[in-house]
Amino acid sequence: MTGLSRDIAGSCLAPDGSVVAIGAFDGLHRGHQALLAEVRLRAQALDATPAVVSFEPLPRTYFSREPVPRLSSVREKLEGLAAAGMAQVLLLRFNAALTAMSAEDFVRRVLVERLAAREVWVGEDFRFGHKRAGDVAMLERLGAQWGFLVRVMPPVLLDGARVSATRVRALLAAGEFAGAAPLLGRPFVIEGRVERGNQLGRTLGFPTANIPLRGRVSPVLGIFAVRVGLGRSSCSWPGVASLGLRPTVNQVARPLLEVHLFDFEGDLYGRRMAVEFVAKLRDEQKFDGLAALTSQMHADARLARELLGMNPRLAVS
Repeated sequence: MTGLSRDIAGSCLAPDGSVVAIGAFDGLHRGHQALLAEVRLRAQALDATPAVVSFEPLPRTYFSREPVPRLSSVREKLEGLAAAGMAQVLLLRFNAALTAMSAEDFVRRVLVERLAAREVWVGEDFRFGHKRAGDVAMLERLGAQWGFLVRVMPPVLLDGARVSATRVRALLAAGEFAGAAPLLGRPFVIEGRVERGNQLGRTLGFPTANIPLRGRVSPVLGIFAVRVGLGRSSCSWPGVASLGLRPTVNQVARPLLEVHLFDFEGDLYGRRMAVEFVAKLRDEQKFDGLAALTSQMHADARLARELLGMNPRLAVS
């Protein structure tokens, strides 16, 4: 079981020493996976604790004036870190106090006192401390002072380019899900719990499962062919989904994920759902009334069935 801590202050989380990875880890793409695999192997070799230092909110979100899309929710990130074998996660609150901390204090308080680091693994462009004054060279000097080694993970390349969260977000925003999946090491999925909506879709012949994003900014918006997993099942149930503001009827203030499962009967309220995005059908748009909206929904459903390998003639016309 993975231990989770949020505070810098506190007792040592790894009395026998740790091997530590530091990063934002948004999306846990293949570059992150390679880094965590090295940390786990080194921890086994040293009989130490595999550990992660990460941050919430994400540092780029904290400093940005504009909403910043993210690839994974906090829950999804923590589940991924646990699946990667990390025994301790120090998920620091990225706030004014942390940004004001010097690089030297960060090393002493977090890596030495809190984690008893024996090795620290970072990317080659790693920066830390107040005004990003610390870099890999400084971390190595401080490591020599405090007794830990610094390991720099080379970038993971795919098709000659570095695997990065920025690259993945750009592909997803363009609807290039097949291109993003090899970088992520899996299809792109959004998870959440189904909540009761206003049931407009049911009156139009398209009952939907509504999944609020809880303030998370999605890298994708529009209408999509999807596959859905319920509970812990794999994403295999075909459907069509809308992720946006519903501009035609009952517009919402924040984007909402609404999923219609093809040929499904049953109550989904309160259940956790994983939505795998397969193909983008179109951008969200505003229609002149319910008749035009409903006609487009039927067209979207037929196209989604076709893209998912179903018989589009089964769609209600």
